[in-house]
Amino acid sequence: MKKGTLYVLFCYICWGLLGVFWKSLGGADAMYVLAARICFSQLVIVLLLAARRGWADVWKMLHDGKEWLWLTVAGVLICANWGVYIWAVKNGHMIDSSLAYYMTPLLTLLIGTLFFRERLSRLQWVSAGIILSGLIVTMVRFGHFPWIAVVIGGSFALYSTVKKKIRCAPIVSMFMETAVLTPFALVFVVVMESRGTGALGILTGWQMVLLSMTGVVTTIPLLLFAEGIKTTPMSLSGILMFINPTLQLLLGVAFYHEEFTANHAILFAFVWTGLALFLIAGARERKKELAKENAPCV
Repeated sequence: MKKGTLYVLFCYICWGLLGVFWKSLGGADAMYVLAARICFSQLVIVLLLAARRGWADVWKMLHDGKEWLWLTVAGVLICANWGVYIWAVKNGHMIDSSLAYYMTPLLTLLIGTLFFRERLSRLQWVSAGIILSGLIVTMVRFGHFPWIAVVIGGSFALYSTVKKKIRCAPIVSMFMETAVLTPFALVFVVVMESRGTGALGILTGWQMVLLSMTGVVTTIPLLLFAEGIKTTPMSLSGILMFINPTLQLLLGVAFYHEEFTANHAILFAFVWTGLALFLIAGARERKKELAKENAPCV
Protein backbone atom coordinates (compact mmCIF):
# COMPACT_ATOMS: atom_id res chain seq x y z
CA MET A 1 0.00 0.00 0.00
CA LYS A 2 1.36 3.44 -0.95
CA LYS A 3 2.41 5.92 1.75
CA GLY A 4 -0.34 8.37 0.73
CA THR A 5 -3.02 5.69 1.05
CA LEU A 6 -1.66 4.72 4.48
CA TYR A 7 -2.01 8.37 5.54
CA VAL A 8 -5.65 8.41 4.43
CA LEU A 9 -6.35 5.06 6.14
CA PHE A 10 -4.72 6.30 9.35
CA CYS A 11 -6.89 9.46 9.30
CA TYR A 12 -10.15 7.55 8.88
CA ILE A 13 -9.24 5.23 11.76
CA CYS A 14 -8.33 8.23 13.94
CA TRP A 15 -11.62 9.99 13.14
CA GLY A 16 -13.57 6.80 13.79
CA LEU A 17 -11.99 6.46 17.25
CA LEU A 18 -12.14 10.15 18.13
CA GLY A 19 -15.39 9.63 20.03
CA VAL A 20 -13.37 7.84 22.74
CA PHE A 21 -11.28 10.98 23.12
CA TRP A 22 -14.29 13.27 23.62
CA LYS A 23 -15.93 10.78 25.99
CA SER A 24 -12.75 10.78 28.09
CA LEU A 25 -13.23 14.47 28.87
CA GLY A 26 -15.99 13.52 31.28
CA GLY A 27 -18.37 16.21 32.49
CA ALA A 28 -16.79 19.15 30.67
CA ASP A 29 -19.36 21.21 28.76
CA ALA A 30 -19.44 20.26 25.06
CA MET A 31 -19.29 23.89 23.90
CA TYR A 32 -16.35 24.53 26.23
CA VAL A 33 -14.55 21.54 24.70
CA LEU A 34 -15.30 22.92 21.22
CA ALA A 35 -13.87 26.34 22.17
CA ALA A 36 -10.76 24.70 23.65
CA ARG A 37 -10.36 22.59 20.51
CA ILE A 38 -10.39 25.71 18.35
CA CYS A 39 -7.87 27.55 20.54
CA PHE A 40 -5.43 24.64 20.83
CA SER A 41 -5.76 23.88 17.08
CA GLN A 42 -4.81 27.48 16.33
CA LEU A 43 -1.78 27.16 18.61
CA VAL A 44 -0.58 23.96 16.90
CA ILE A 45 -1.02 25.50 13.45
CA VAL A 46 0.89 28.66 14.45
CA LEU A 47 3.79 26.51 15.69
CA LEU A 48 3.78 24.49 12.45
CA LEU A 49 3.71 27.65 10.34
CA ALA A 50 6.60 29.09 12.33
CA ALA A 51 8.60 25.88 11.86
CA ARG A 52 7.92 25.91 8.11
CA ARG A 53 8.39 29.68 7.81
CA GLY A 54 5.06 29.86 6.04
CA TRP A 55 3.96 33.33 7.12
CA ALA A 56 4.59 34.76 3.65
CA ASP A 57 1.81 32.53 2.29
CA VAL A 58 -0.54 33.70 5.05
CA TRP A 59 0.24 37.36 4.31
CA LYS A 60 -0.39 36.78 0.61
CA MET A 61 -3.75 35.16 1.34
CA LEU A 62 -4.81 38.07 3.59
CA HIS A 63 -4.68 40.36 0.56
CA ASP A 64 -7.14 38.16 -1.32
CA GLY A 65 -10.61 39.25 -0.13
CA LYS A 66 -12.50 36.51 -1.97
CA GLU A 67 -10.26 33.78 -0.60
CA TRP A 68 -10.61 35.21 2.89
CA LEU A 69 -14.41 35.14 2.57
CA TRP A 70 -14.46 31.48 1.54
CA LEU A 71 -12.11 30.59 4.41
CA THR A 72 -14.39 32.36 6.88
CA VAL A 73 -17.40 30.39 5.61
CA ALA A 74 -15.35 27.18 5.85
CA GLY A 75 -14.42 28.05 9.44
CA VAL A 76 -18.06 28.56 10.45
CA LEU A 77 -19.11 25.28 8.83
CA ILE A 78 -16.38 23.20 10.43
CA CYS A 79 -17.19 24.84 13.78
CA ALA A 80 -20.81 23.70 13.44
CA ASN A 81 -19.64 20.21 12.49
CA TRP A 82 -17.22 19.92 15.40
CA GLY A 83 -19.68 21.38 17.89
CA VAL A 84 -22.64 19.12 17.11
CA TYR A 85 -20.39 16.07 16.84
CA ILE A 86 -18.79 16.67 20.26
CA TRP A 87 -22.21 17.33 21.81
CA ALA A 88 -23.63 14.16 20.21
CA VAL A 89 -20.80 11.93 21.43
CA LYS A 90 -20.83 13.34 24.96
CA ASN A 91 -24.63 12.98 25.20
CA GLY A 92 -24.93 9.37 24.06
CA HIS A 93 -25.65 9.89 20.36
CA MET A 94 -22.60 8.25 18.78
CA ILE A 95 -24.87 6.09 16.62
CA ASP A 96 -26.48 9.23 15.17
CA SER A 97 -23.07 10.74 14.46
CA SER A 98 -22.02 7.55 12.64
CA LEU A 99 -25.15 7.82 10.50
CA ALA A 100 -24.05 11.34 9.52
CA TYR A 101 -20.83 10.10 7.96
CA TYR A 102 -22.59 7.28 6.12
CA MET A 103 -24.82 9.97 4.59
CA THR A 104 -22.03 12.45 3.78
CA PRO A 105 -20.96 11.03 0.36
CA LEU A 106 -24.48 11.30 -1.03
CA LEU A 107 -25.04 14.73 0.50
CA THR A 108 -21.79 15.86 -1.12
CA LEU A 109 -22.97 14.39 -4.42
CA LEU A 110 -26.27 16.29 -4.26
CA ILE A 111 -24.51 19.54 -3.39
CA GLY A 112 -22.16 19.02 -6.33
CA THR A 113 -25.23 18.67 -8.57
CA LEU A 114 -26.75 21.90 -7.24
CA PHE A 115 -23.64 24.10 -7.13
CA PHE A 116 -21.24 22.61 -9.66
CA ARG A 117 -23.75 21.27 -12.20
CA GLU A 118 -22.35 17.77 -11.86
CA ARG A 119 -24.59 15.23 -13.56
CA LEU A 120 -25.89 12.20 -11.70
CA SER A 121 -26.62 8.84 -13.26
CA ARG A 122 -30.08 7.32 -12.93
CA LEU A 123 -28.82 4.87 -10.31
CA GLN A 124 -27.28 7.69 -8.28
CA TRP A 125 -30.62 9.54 -8.27
CA VAL A 126 -32.29 6.33 -7.10
CA SER A 127 -29.77 5.94 -4.26
CA ALA A 128 -30.35 9.53 -3.15
CA GLY A 129 -34.11 9.00 -3.31
CA ILE A 130 -33.89 5.90 -1.12
CA ILE A 131 -32.01 7.77 1.61
CA LEU A 132 -34.48 10.68 1.42
CA SER A 133 -37.32 8.14 1.73
CA GLY A 134 -35.67 6.74 4.84
CA LEU A 135 -35.62 10.19 6.44
CA ILE A 136 -39.29 10.74 5.58
CA VAL A 137 -40.37 7.30 6.85
CA THR A 138 -38.50 7.88 10.09
CA MET A 139 -40.17 11.25 10.63
CA VAL A 140 -43.68 9.98 9.81
CA ARG A 141 -43.47 6.72 11.79
CA PHE A 142 -41.65 8.02 14.85
CA GLY A 143 -42.24 11.76 14.71
CA HIS A 144 -38.52 12.28 15.03
CA PHE A 145 -36.27 14.14 12.61
CA PRO A 146 -32.65 12.87 12.75
CA TRP A 147 -31.30 16.41 13.07
CA ILE A 148 -27.96 15.34 14.55
CA ALA A 149 -27.06 13.21 11.53
CA VAL A 150 -28.35 15.82 9.07
CA VAL A 151 -26.49 18.74 10.70
CA ILE A 152 -23.19 16.84 11.09
CA GLY A 153 -23.35 15.29 7.61
CA GLY A 154 -24.72 18.42 5.93
CA SER A 155 -22.18 20.79 7.49
CA PHE A 156 -19.28 18.54 6.46
CA ALA A 157 -20.66 18.16 2.92
CA LEU A 158 -20.99 21.95 2.63
CA TYR A 159 -17.50 22.35 4.11
CA SER A 160 -16.10 20.01 1.46
CA THR A 161 -17.89 22.05 -1.21
CA VAL A 162 -16.44 25.34 0.05
CA LYS A 163 -12.95 23.80 0.22
CA LYS A 164 -13.15 23.21 -3.53
CA LYS A 165 -13.21 27.01 -3.91
CA ILE A 166 -10.09 27.54 -1.79
CA ARG A 167 -6.73 27.74 -3.55
CA CYS A 168 -4.23 28.24 -0.72
CA ALA A 169 -2.15 25.49 0.92
CA PRO A 170 -3.92 23.25 3.48
CA ILE A 171 -2.00 24.60 6.47
CA VAL A 172 -2.75 28.21 5.47
CA SER A 173 -6.40 27.28 5.00
CA MET A 174 -6.53 25.65 8.44
CA PHE A 175 -4.83 28.69 9.99
CA MET A 176 -7.48 31.07 8.67
CA GLU A 177 -10.40 28.73 9.40
CA THR A 178 -9.41 28.61 13.05
CA ALA A 179 -8.20 32.22 13.21
CA VAL A 180 -11.66 33.61 12.45
CA LEU A 181 -13.08 31.51 15.31
CA THR A 182 -10.32 31.77 17.92
CA PRO A 183 -11.21 35.23 19.37
CA PHE A 184 -14.79 34.09 20.05
CA ALA A 185 -13.61 30.73 21.40
CA LEU A 186 -11.07 32.39 23.69
CA VAL A 187 -13.67 34.78 25.13
CA PHE A 188 -16.02 31.84 25.69
CA VAL A 189 -13.34 29.89 27.60
CA VAL A 190 -12.49 32.91 29.78
CA VAL A 191 -16.17 33.57 30.59
CA MET A 192 -16.82 29.90 31.42
CA GLU A 193 -13.78 29.74 33.71
CA SER A 194 -14.72 33.00 35.45
CA ARG A 195 -18.12 31.51 36.23
CA GLY A 196 -16.60 28.29 37.54
CA THR A 197 -18.21 26.20 34.78
CA GLY A 198 -15.07 25.63 32.71
CA ALA A 199 -12.61 22.76 32.86
CA LEU A 200 -10.47 23.75 35.86
CA GLY A 201 -13.00 22.73 38.47
CA ILE A 202 -14.33 19.70 36.62
CA LEU A 203 -11.54 17.80 34.86
CA THR A 204 -8.78 15.83 36.57
CA GLY A 205 -5.08 16.23 35.82
CA TRP A 206 -4.88 13.63 33.04
CA GLN A 207 -8.12 14.97 31.51
CA MET A 208 -6.57 18.45 31.39
CA VAL A 209 -3.65 16.94 29.48
CA LEU A 210 -6.13 15.39 27.04
CA LEU A 211 -7.87 18.76 26.65
CA SER A 212 -4.56 20.38 25.72
CA MET A 213 -4.06 17.65 23.09
CA THR A 214 -7.26 18.55 21.21
CA GLY A 215 -5.22 20.73 18.85
CA VAL A 216 -2.90 17.85 17.97
CA VAL A 217 -5.66 15.27 17.39
CA THR A 218 -7.46 17.81 15.19
CA THR A 219 -4.61 19.26 13.15
CA ILE A 220 -2.25 16.36 12.46
CA PRO A 221 -4.84 13.99 10.88
CA LEU A 222 -6.19 16.82 8.69
CA LEU A 223 -2.70 17.69 7.40
CA LEU A 224 -1.87 14.02 6.80
CA PHE A 225 -5.17 13.60 4.95
CA ALA A 226 -4.46 16.64 2.77
CA GLU A 227 -1.08 15.12 1.89
CA GLY A 228 -2.26 11.54 1.44
CA ILE A 229 -5.29 12.30 -0.72
CA LYS A 230 -2.97 13.73 -3.41
CA THR A 231 -1.77 10.22 -4.36
CA THR A 232 -4.80 8.17 -3.31
CA PRO A 233 -7.46 7.37 -5.94
CA MET A 234 -10.81 8.95 -5.05
CA SER A 235 -12.54 5.60 -5.51
CA LEU A 236 -10.28 3.98 -2.90
CA SER A 237 -10.61 6.97 -0.58
CA GLY A 238 -14.40 6.78 -0.87
CA ILE A 239 -14.43 3.14 0.20
CA LEU A 240 -11.92 3.65 3.02
CA MET A 241 -14.05 6.54 4.31
CA PHE A 242 -16.69 4.11 5.59
CA ILE A 243 -14.17 2.90 8.20
CA ASN A 244 -14.89 6.11 10.14
CA PRO A 245 -18.68 5.72 10.68
CA THR A 246 -18.38 1.94 11.07
CA LEU A 247 -15.97 2.37 13.98
CA GLN A 248 -18.27 5.01 15.48
CA LEU A 249 -21.27 2.69 15.19
CA LEU A 250 -19.41 -0.26 16.75
CA LEU A 251 -18.14 1.92 19.60
CA GLY A 252 -21.59 3.33 20.29
CA VAL A 253 -23.30 -0.06 20.43
CA ALA A 254 -20.63 -2.40 21.80
CA PHE A 255 -18.49 -0.16 23.99
CA TYR A 256 -20.80 2.60 25.20
CA HIS A 257 -23.98 0.47 25.14
CA GLU A 258 -26.11 2.96 23.22
CA GLU A 259 -29.49 1.48 22.27
CA PHE A 260 -29.85 0.56 18.60
CA THR A 261 -33.60 1.22 18.29
CA ALA A 262 -36.12 0.26 15.61
CA ASN A 263 -35.86 3.89 14.51
CA HIS A 264 -32.14 3.44 13.85
CA ALA A 265 -32.68 0.05 12.16
CA ILE A 266 -35.17 1.46 9.64
CA LEU A 267 -33.10 4.54 8.84
CA PHE A 268 -29.82 2.60 8.56
CA ALA A 269 -31.50 0.05 6.28
CA PHE A 270 -32.47 2.82 3.86
CA VAL A 271 -29.06 4.52 4.12
CA TRP A 272 -27.04 1.33 3.59
CA THR A 273 -29.23 0.34 0.62
CA GLY A 274 -28.72 3.78 -0.89
CA LEU A 275 -24.98 3.58 -0.28
CA ALA A 276 -24.74 0.15 -1.92
CA LEU A 277 -26.43 1.52 -5.05
CA PHE A 278 -24.20 4.60 -4.87
CA LEU A 279 -21.05 2.46 -4.84
CA ILE A 280 -22.37 0.31 -7.71
CA ALA A 281 -23.11 3.45 -9.73
CA GLY A 282 -19.61 4.77 -9.02
CA ALA A 283 -18.03 1.49 -10.13
CA ARG A 284 -20.02 1.60 -13.37
CA GLU A 285 -18.91 5.17 -14.09
CA ARG A 286 -15.25 4.30 -13.49
CA LYS A 287 -15.58 1.24 -15.76
CA LYS A 288 -16.99 3.43 -18.55
CA GLU A 289 -14.16 5.97 -18.11
CA LEU A 290 -11.51 3.23 -18.30
CA ALA A 291 -13.16 1.80 -21.40
CA LYS A 292 -12.99 5.23 -23.09
CA GLU A 293 -9.35 5.71 -22.11
CA ASN A 294 -8.38 2.28 -23.45
CA ALA A 295 -10.44 2.54 -26.60
CA PRO A 296 -8.24 2.39 -29.75
CA CYS A 297 -7.86 5.66 -31.66
CA VAL A 298 -9.41 5.64 -35.12
